[in-house]
Amino acid sequence: MQLIPAIDIKNGQCVRLRQGRMDDATIFDDDPVRVAERWLEEGADRLHVVDLDGARAGRPINDRVVGEIVTAAGNVPVQVGGGIREEADIDTYLERGVEYVILGTRAVAEPHFVADTAVEFDGHIIVGLDSENGRVATDGWSKLSNHRVDDLAARFESEGVVAIIHTDISRDGMMQGLNVENTRALAAELTIPVIASGGATSLDDIRALLEVETDGVSGVILGRALYEGSIDFRAARALVDGGQVS
Repeated sequence: MQLIPAIDIKNGQCVRLRQGRMDDATIFDDDPVRVAERWLEEGADRLHVVDLDGARAGRPINDRVVGEIVTAAGNVPVQVGGGIREEADIDTYLERGVEYVILGTRAVAEPHFVADTAVEFDGHIIVGLDSENGRVATDGWSKLSNHRVDDLAARFESEGVVAIIHTDISRDGMMQGLNVENTRALAAELTIPVIASGGATSLDDIRALLEVETDGVSGVILGRALYEGSIDFRAARALVDGGQVS
């Protein structure tokens, strides 16, 4: 089980949103690179970076900062999402050392784009599916599509993506706990890994995910809970590694 700290960037700062609302952001640090270095020092073996300004603009905005985070991360893989809607954006990020590029809005609007990029950038494409009551949300969660999350996930798996990030948008940033059952059910239908996101609050959520790891839930993205201290990263790592948690 991978524990993946989230670094969400807005106006060059590390923030967390509540339910994806850009007008409800909490600033945790004005230096996202410093934040990345903190999680690396605490043993993170992957980082999740989101360009929130890019997601709104439909093109990368904070790509310079992302590049600095990749440099700081060294051999630790970085996955990046937010406003990546052109093949040129993917190419640029991969050239800068990003390991995985996350497609979201365009993947839902134009699923053939996923098929094309999964071939062109084999082994580097992840799709993020944000859902509420089984339906996929797009455009910064402002719209609910008619697509079912399980149907789209199965399609993208067949087209060669390496993982699905599943976010329950009703819980993201709300500190209400993960929707473990929905994530488990999705993972059980796929052979590629599913990464849980949205709502992890305590070590109990980590324990619950460990129980469904064999169903294909390979990791969890940790956000507000890390920054507000309700999950201690070192303690979570100890739990996953089978050590003692004080």
